[in-house]
Amino acid sequence: MSVTPQIRGSAAVRRSAVAGAFYPESPRLLGEMVADLLSAARAQAGATRGPGHAATPLGLLVPHAGLLYSGATAAAGWAQLSAGKREPTVVLLGTNHSAGWLEGVGAWEAGEWQSPTGAVLVDEDLASAIVGLGSPFVVDREAHLREHSIEVQLPLLLAAAPGTRFVPLAVSAGRARLALDAGRRLGALLARYSAGGSPVVLAISTDMAHYPTAAVCQQVTDALTPAIVTLDAHALAAREADLSSSGLEGLVCGMCGIEPAVLGLVALREMGARSGTVLAAATSADAGGSRGRTVGYLAARFD
Repeated sequence: MSVTPQIRGSAAVRRSAVAGAFYPESPRLLGEMVADLLSAARAQAGATRGPGHAATPLGLLVPHAGLLYSGATAAAGWAQLSAGKREPTVVLLGTNHSAGWLEGVGAWEAGEWQSPTGAVLVDEDLASAIVGLGSPFVVDREAHLREHSIEVQLPLLLAAAPGTRFVPLAVSAGRARLALDAGRRLGALLARYSAGGSPVVLAISTDMAHYPTAAVCQQVTDALTPAIVTLDAHALAAREADLSSSGLEGLVCGMCGIEPAVLGLVALREMGARSGTVLAAATSADAGGSRGRTVGYLAARFD
C-alpha cells in the first residue's frame, strides 16, 4: 500500500499505512473491534472512576502495538474522553520508530489523517502555533508516513470522540535539555489554549518493555510507574536508562517511547497536571503472545 501523501489544495491527506497489519483493514471488522474494546473499557471505568475523575483528563498515556495485543489497554485510556461535555483537541506525541533523520519534534500541520472507519482533521490553528514555538518544533510530514504509533490510535479516538481534531507530533528530541525545554514551552502554550476556552488533551503514545519474559516485563512496568504517575520526567529518564542497561534477559528497552514520555510529562506539568492514575496494564502474553518474548502496555490519565 502506498503511503505517499495526497495533496488537496493546501491540505495533505495522510492515508493509512498499517491497516491490515496493526488493525483490521475492513471498516466493519475494525468498527466492531473498537466498539467492543471501548464498551469493555467504559464498563470498567464506570465501576472504578472516582468523583475526582468526572471530567476529561489533561493527558493520557496509551500503548501503540497492534490492537489485538494492546487494544484493551489503549481503550482504557481513550474511553476517558467520553466523560467530558466538549470534545477536546488531542495533541498526540508519537514515538519515532522510522524517521532516523528527525532531531526534534515533527508536526503534520494540515489536512486530515484517514482511517478505515473515518478521518480525523488536523487542528491547523493549534498546529501552526506549536510550530511557531520554533526549534525543535518543525513541520515534517515525511516523518509520519510510515510511523504507526499515532495511526494506531485513530480508530479508538474516532470512536471515543468522533468530532475531535488533533495535532500529530513525531517526537525525537532525546530525554535531556532539548526535550525538557521543548516540553515546558509546549505545555505553556497548551495551557494558554485551554485557558482561552479550547480544551486540549495531551496524549503520549508509548509501549513499555521490549522483549523480555512476561514476568520481567511486568517488573519493568512496576519500576517505571511511580515516576510516570508523579510526572517526574527526570526520574523516569534515569530509571528507564538504568533498566535498559541492566542486563535483564531479553530486555531491549524499558519504554520504546521514552522521548515523547519525557517531553510529555514536562508539558503536562506546565498544563497543570499534578498526578497520574493507572487505568490498565498488560503484556502481549495476556493476549495470547509468547510468555518468553513480550511487550508491555500501560494506560494512564493525568489530572
